Amino acid sequence: MSRSEREPAPAMRWALVSGDGLPISGLLTVFRNVVDRACRAGTLELPVSADLGYSWRPDKPECFPSGPRDAHYPDWLRVNDTVPVPLDRAALMTEMSEIRAAVATADRLDPTERRELGRRIDALAQPYEAYFDRWFAEQDVDWVVAVNMTLSDAAPVTTALHRVAARRWTAGRPGGVLYWDHDLFASCAIHERGVRVYPEQPNEFTPVPGTARADRWVVVSTALEQETRGYPTDLRPTVLTNVLPVVPDGPLAERHRCFMNEHDVGARPVVLVPVRVFSVKGVEIAVEVFAGMRRECVRAGKPVPLLMVFGRLDEDPEHYEVVRRTVDQHGVADEIVFLDGVPISSRRDPDGTWQLDEIDLLRIARATGGAVLFTPNRTDVETVGLGPALAAIAKIPCAVTAYDAFEPNYGDDFARVEVDPARPAKAGAELIAWMTAISAGDSREMDANHSLVLERFPEEPWVEFLDSMAALST
Repeated sequence: MSRSEREPAPAMRWALVSGDGLPISGLLTVFRNVVDRACRAGTLELPVSADLGYSWRPDKPECFPSGPRDAHYPDWLRVNDTVPVPLDRAALMTEMSEIRAAVATADRLDPTERRELGRRIDALAQPYEAYFDRWFAEQDVDWVVAVNMTLSDAAPVTTALHRVAARRWTAGRPGGVLYWDHDLFASCAIHERGVRVYPEQPNEFTPVPGTARADRWVVVSTALEQETRGYPTDLRPTVLTNVLPVVPDGPLAERHRCFMNEHDVGARPVVLVPVRVFSVKGVEIAVEVFAGMRRECVRAGKPVPLLMVFGRLDEDPEHYEVVRRTVDQHGVADEIVFLDGVPISSRRDPDGTWQLDEIDLLRIARATGGAVLFTPNRTDVETVGLGPALAAIAKIPCAVTAYDAFEPNYGDDFARVEVDPARPAKAGAELIAWMTAISAGDSREMDANHSLVLERFPEEPWVEFLDSMAALST
């Protein structure tokens, strides 16, 4: 029986719990894509109630407790600002930071230190337990979508979520917790000040999916699924690739034209860097490539592109200084716009200026003959890396540094400019040549990339998975 012939599944009520810490990370935009598919199928009841982790992420103190001061969320997402722990902000942030560091090095602790760490985790888990119990009951939640909560950014909060799930979804109660992991321990090799942020594998302080009967688990790549085979759980995750946005065809709308006027785009191609300004994302390499693009355009008498970087400048101030020095070194400040955070959905500020979402920015890049730069400066952190996929969906070219997850997710047939960080200007010149050829009508490689990405990131498995979740909600 085809999907169109099946009876529609009932609508679910969701709560979102995110351990990633910032809406501009890209995970919320991927979640929006999933919400779009569920709403289209009639299997999700809006709004979605959410806690985005601002009360428990010690590395994001400026976002405590409900996000950046200028954060704006779409009507379909209701973000909580609850801080259930009876500690002042400074004390809570200190305790969370110390716990996270201790969990990452738990294998070096002696038995007494391990018992003390367990006690500290439990002391914070208890108020979060009460909070989750109350929240899920008040909202009559069917499913909790727990994004990147397996990582140990907040072991007390994850511990609380597991305890609540084991109590709430018992005795046949429909629903459960969907753990949706985009990163896991071994693959998330982030270091801060020379110290690894996460343990290389789960330990006794990091609950993994499968502790409750109703747990379901999704990971975004085969490599992550293979990593979980050594985890202490009998639950096996389903591999579901990220749901990509739909970039509509047709002419630009008034909001696009207003945005382009506000940023003096004119006849310039718009080049996007769809990442955070964070140490491992390599924005400084993107600036180096862009400097090469600028040099080639000046030499050839072509309009110099405008570079738009998605991330917030205050997320990682130390790394932003690296990026700023690179910008100053190449004298390209006048051609770069730091968007300081891209919203989940496009909106107009009270002063009339537009903030555009990922989809609208891709439409502008396509309409102006632009491109995408995706240049991680480490090979072992990205588990997928969606920059190339976004370029392909919009049928625009991209330049990419080498990273481990590229070939498993995209394959060698994916057409791109390969960036050698030692020779970024060369990649910039190659990308300009490619953009020129596409503007002249040669779209063969873009059409091939588009088809390849639709094949490698299919949405039908997600739609079927959402149908199965809805069927389990009754």
